Amino acid sequence: MDVWRRLLLAVVCGVAVASVYAAQPVLAPMGDSLGISEGQLGWIVSVGQFGYLAGLVLLVPLGDMVANRRRLIAGHLVVTAVGLLLTSLASAAWMAFAGLALAGMFAVVVQTTVAYVASASPPAERGRNIGVVTSGVVTGILGARIVTGVLAEQWGWRSIYAVLGVLALGLAALVLRALPPEVRSHRPAGYRQVVLGLCALFGERLFLTRGLIAFFLFASFGTLWSGLSLPLADEPWHFSESQIGMFGIAGLAGALGAARAGRWADAGRAVPMAGFALALLAVSWAATAQLPWSLWLLIVGVVVLDFAVQVVHVSNQHMLTSAHTERASSVIGGYMVFYSLGSALGAAATTSVFTSYGWAGSSILGAGFAACALSVWAAGRGRSSGVPGALPGAAGTRGQEERQKAETA
Repeated sequence: MDVWRRLLLAVVCGVAVASVYAAQPVLAPMGDSLGISEGQLGWIVSVGQFGYLAGLVLLVPLGDMVANRRRLIAGHLVVTAVGLLLTSLASAAWMAFAGLALAGMFAVVVQTTVAYVASASPPAERGRNIGVVTSGVVTGILGARIVTGVLAEQWGWRSIYAVLGVLALGLAALVLRALPPEVRSHRPAGYRQVVLGLCALFGERLFLTRGLIAFFLFASFGTLWSGLSLPLADEPWHFSESQIGMFGIAGLAGALGAARAGRWADAGRAVPMAGFALALLAVSWAATAQLPWSLWLLIVGVVVLDFAVQVVHVSNQHMLTSAHTERASSVIGGYMVFYSLGSALGAAATTSVFTSYGWAGSSILGAGFAACALSVWAAGRGRSSGVPGALPGAAGTRGQEERQKAETA
């Protein structure tokens, strides 16, 4: 896969995931406009996450059914654009929630895209290619904060969703034009078979371990990025939306600093690097907690946190797609169920905790989630167990061999 196609797919992931997280730096003005109370602002982000969860279960399995994922990616982008444009026109909270849920549901185009990349990549380059495309996810989450802050201050929060909607439509056209038709090495499975295979994954130790790590990892991530705008807009800082959005630069620096995570995974160091990164994640909250007194320590904490999240996320996806090469869409979709639930928990909990206990309470919450992720990693390291056999047509011999290697890592 050449560099331009990797870049295009990274942008697809960035725009899709930005549709779920774009509200983070503008929660307060959105709430004022739509009549949502401060204690319930976290639901603006969470409703998109729950839509995302529904899409993971209902839509991602389609990636293992269709013969050509390119058209599926384009179709999901179009529906995502519809949800974004509906949100931009919302005159009441329920209308905005409906648009956000629809955009979130079809933003699972990210997982179909990652599965496309995993399928199209030689095994020796799979980690690197996944790392490049996955960087678009973190860039979308964090870069959206920078862009949306500026857009909101100049033209209001509705402009954010209008711009993202137009971008999604443009990307749908580019995907159809620039990506080659996918060549599948096996006969696509039926929907019922794929969903049953997805359910069976939840009985597999490797999948559950990586999934639980992702749950707590993104709960910690969501605690920071869904709650950060509240103390920055409050005393003593009183920052504007664009100033708050600029903190996304620190997050981008951390995430892009983990660009070699895919290469580490290709070299067989996915498990130890994930453990090291989770320890950094827990430590980062000690610096982030100093926000009321020091912006510099906050920036250090943000850089370290986002570096850690990217390393763990890429490592997890590399291990799972290597273990299940012929049903990459399903395994990534199932894994991201944990991601979605964790992100929704972090987003909803941090605004509620901040209202009652301030930023110190939110920091303890985020550090607690990080400690839980590290505990799951420590408990699962070096363990192996039998894995349910692949369903007919769902995995080949190569997938079985790579799954065994991943389990014993």
